[in-house]
Amino acid sequence: MVKLFNRLQASLKKTREGTFKKLNRIFTAKRKIDDDLLDEIEEILIAGDVGVETTLDIIDKLKQRVRDEKYETSDELECLIRDEIKNILIVPASQDKQGLQIVLVVGVNGTGKTTSIAKLAHKYKSEGKSVLLAAADTFRAAAIEQLSVWAERVNCEIIKHQDGADPSAVVFDAISAAQARSVDYLIIDTAGRLHTKSNLMAELTKIFRVINKRIPDAPDQVILVLDASTGQNAVNQAKEFQQVARVDSIFLAKLDGTAKGGVVLAINKELQIPVKYIGTGEKVDDMEEFDPGSFVEGLFVKE
Repeated sequence: MVKLFNRLQASLKKTREGTFKKLNRIFTAKRKIDDDLLDEIEEILIAGDVGVETTLDIIDKLKQRVRDEKYETSDELECLIRDEIKNILIVPASQDKQGLQIVLVVGVNGTGKTTSIAKLAHKYKSEGKSVLLAAADTFRAAAIEQLSVWAERVNCEIIKHQDGADPSAVVFDAISAAQARSVDYLIIDTAGRLHTKSNLMAELTKIFRVINKRIPDAPDQVILVLDASTGQNAVNQAKEFQQVARVDSIFLAKLDGTAKGGVVLAINKELQIPVKYIGTGEKVDDMEEFDPGSFVEGLFVKE
């Protein structure tokens, strides 16, 4: 847990130095709590990619508690904001299924999807699990090659066809191979974007159908990879993918390189999808399982 906190704390450095440094100045100023002060906090949160809807909810809760609990000065607000942020964050569900687990990974090209898949594979292998990758993003010429390179680096087998092949055929063959080899995890890469949303929906629907036909109730996880540095655009991407796939968790990549870590709050509040994994660097082991308590503490560390 100490390692997790230290790495998470480091990955939140830019967010902490931006949005939450401004908030900390307010907390230590011992100003009177009034509408001007709350308006200033609201502006800081919105500018920090917390999102308008999420920010307004936090501010409404602050006003209610200030009124009910008789808080008077700004230094008393830090504990309130910490509480409200913790209340927004959803604790990711644990995965304890025995046997083959099928993990479907979706996301727009350029978000770090392929690297995130490699990190997941490395994580599972470090836990003593066997992993097979499926290169079902057959529409982007470099996708199969990139996943193949990562498969070699993390010492995983990979099922792949030629560029332009039917993604569902890749998935079918990958499931057959995973079952024959008694694999613990099958991680399926999918197309980041087709020509239209309807094409993407049709392709993912077909993949789901193939998986369900082979293994009812699968896939076991549908992970959406988002780039933290895109801020509110990441929320918009999540809304789009929610319409075409039953996304149940988020892998938030590149958190270490952005001041927009507040987007975690918007994702949880507006979409009700938990952030399950975070990318904390470029190396294959630079990832952590998301812990809401450590995240909140990391935002408010005094340096």
